[in-house]
Amino acid sequence: MTTEVTNGTIGVEEIMNLIPHRYPFLLVDKVLSYVPGESITAIKNVTFNEPQFTGHFPDHPVMPGVMIVEAMAQAAGVLTQLSRDGQADDALFYLVKVDKAKFSKVVVPGDQMVMECHIKKVIKNMTMYTGTVKVDGKVAAKAEFLCAEKSK
Repeated sequence: MTTEVTNGTIGVEEIMNLIPHRYPFLLVDKVLSYVPGESITAIKNVTFNEPQFTGHFPDHPVMPGVMIVEAMAQAAGVLTQLSRDGQADDALFYLVKVDKAKFSKVVVPGDQMVMECHIKKVIKNMTMYTGTVKVDGKVAAKAEFLCAEKSK
């Protein structure tokens, strides 16, 4: 069962109310759908004017794999906040472990990353997620990652 959100999406203003990231490091542009406590589908529009492309690589801009994983982790953070109805305002969530990361398609400016994240397991103050990024319907990256909650 998918929970449809207002107007079918949650925009960047609401996302900024849910997670602390800001430009140039906010890597979630829109939430398409989510199931509280289970999964989220969100997007990141990759644009040429992002700062990482001046050096990665100047003549052939490629989205760094670590930033693709970070985008998935941010989407997972949005899911966690939406699942708690935004009640985790006094906590920060840190990426503490990445497993099974695989990159199978280059992500470049002009692409739209569709991120699907699922909660795999919750253990005390930590949550294990699985994430997939698709571009044009094809898998570009997959990973499992663990995030830990810390009070501010």
